[in-house]
Amino acid sequence: MAFLKLSSPHAHGPMSTPKVMRLVLLATVPGLLALSWFFGFGTLINVLWASLSALAFEALALRLRGRPLGFYLNDGSALVTAFLLGIALPPGSPLWLILVGTGFAILICKHMYGGMGYNPFNPAMAAYVLLLISFPVEMTDWLAPRGAVASGDLLGPLDALLRSLGMAAEGSALDGISMATPLDIIKQNDALLINDLWAQTPQYGSVAGIGWEWANVGFLLGGAFLLYRGIFTWHAPLSMLAALSIMALLFYDGGSSASGGSVFFHLFSGATMFGAFFIVTDPVTSAVSNRGRIIYGATIGVLVYIIRVWGNYPDAVAFSVLLMNFAAPFIDHYTQPRTYGHRKAKAQEKA
Repeated sequence: MAFLKLSSPHAHGPMSTPKVMRLVLLATVPGLLALSWFFGFGTLINVLWASLSALAFEALALRLRGRPLGFYLNDGSALVTAFLLGIALPPGSPLWLILVGTGFAILICKHMYGGMGYNPFNPAMAAYVLLLISFPVEMTDWLAPRGAVASGDLLGPLDALLRSLGMAAEGSALDGISMATPLDIIKQNDALLINDLWAQTPQYGSVAGIGWEWANVGFLLGGAFLLYRGIFTWHAPLSMLAALSIMALLFYDGGSSASGGSVFFHLFSGATMFGAFFIVTDPVTSAVSNRGRIIYGATIGVLVYIIRVWGNYPDAVAFSVLLMNFAAPFIDHYTQPRTYGHRKAKAQEKA
């Protein structure tokens, strides 16, 4: 009889890998719905196409490596990578762009290093950075959110779905309703006071941009759900948000033309909450100890602010995470918890 040659652990308890992955997928729903409501069906199409292509690339990699397809395809890790990448990409991204991203994430960032649990870098963020550097035009083409365009420009649900499918297939945005994100706008501003800038910016909402505010609230709710279920601890996400808030508070000048934005602007714009609760908490590529997670998350928060305000990219979660993926083993080395009985043995030696 042939047995599967699988390494430990073999636990099938209430927090098995497939169940954890399903909970993560479930937690993305509030933010995904918010993005779909304000930016159309493009994000749902991103996620669906990324999921199909990720499963295909996963099956290809498993076949080439001689691994059992059913066991590894059912663990849900490929779907989580696809969801995270699909959410991060602009709504209605070209199908070929998503295909390149998922292929790089699954084949290069995951299986080239040995599969799940061995990858040193977050696959979704590594693929996002590859696409952003290689295809900057397609990666910065965001649609105007619902509420920032004239009501006559809004499409019905069926028309919106068909137009989104056409955008994905043709690789082009709808004429007339593509706009820069609030992070882009504030980064490019060098003349207007913040209040004047927002007064003439149709997509600016109450705090950080129409659609972006609610999307971040949705990912915050999903992250709180995962935290409640014990999928991860509070150390990394809360330290990231705290560090980002402190940086924004320290360098906020009240709203001059050189301002980098307020605390709430940075917390509820871009991919802040998505990054804090769905990217920074990746158990494979982050620090291991609680003290290490605090350092890891806080440094990411500082880097996000630095790159957003003084760097070349308006949103910086992916770059910050990848930089700290490099540093995670170094952090682990210097934040190892004290072994059991260490103090007692040391006291006996002195005696």
